[in-house]
Amino acid sequence: MPLKFELLQADDYSQYLLREKTDILYNLRGLLQKRAMISAFIDASADSFLTALLAVTPDERYLILDAATDDTLNRRVEAAEQLICVAQLEKIKIQFAAREITRFPFEGHEAFRVRLPDVLLRLQRREYYRLTAPIAHSLSCLIPVAEGDSPRARSVEASVIDISGGGIAVLVPPQGLAFEPEMEFADCRLMLPEIGPIVTAIKVRNLFRLTHPNGQVMLRAGCEFLGLPGNMSTTIQRYILRTERELNARHRIR
Repeated sequence: MPLKFELLQADDYSQYLLREKTDILYNLRGLLQKRAMISAFIDASADSFLTALLAVTPDERYLILDAATDDTLNRRVEAAEQLICVAQLEKIKIQFAAREITRFPFEGHEAFRVRLPDVLLRLQRREYYRLTAPIAHSLSCLIPVAEGDSPRARSVEASVIDISGGGIAVLVPPQGLAFEPEMEFADCRLMLPEIGPIVTAIKVRNLFRLTHPNGQVMLRAGCEFLGLPGNMSTTIQRYILRTERELNARHRIR
């Protein structure tokens, strides 16, 4: 199943596209101020790495993106025509294409300079609000996996990247668990802090490779809950709202 980039489907998502330079810069500076992680997909393929926006040049013509730790990957980025950059800003999906890619040193580190995009997609879905899993919470999901002909399944622990009332995104080492789009896993246990396990089936909706800043290659899988009881969905929503309030309170204190 190919990756879906709404930015590249302008006919379907034209109402979400920003073309005014002021609006584009406002959202990009939001990513900069929040230090948001950005998934950069090389030439709109499934190959990606995690980066961050380091600066907007004083003339507002270029962006500075952090380079990967893998030099082989950086050479691929240099040779690419574009990076499709995907991030979350206040529960809103941000996408833009980074072109005219040049590698150069920035404040003592490797970085990429790219041209300020002419268009930026700002997409807010109303069905579910997604919460990026706080580092302090260490959210995980235990996924039963069959081993050969054995009737017993072992549980593989997958780190949860984000969570909503409709599903989760998990990060798994490629050697740890074979995921494919449309695969279903029954009796998974989503471990919520101070609440306990939420038992649910999940279905893999999308999957791609992701290179962590430390150089480790991971798999990111977007999964949908299947047959989740209403009371369990309510419990998840309450967890999300409570966690958001805690995070907002901490930001206000700072």
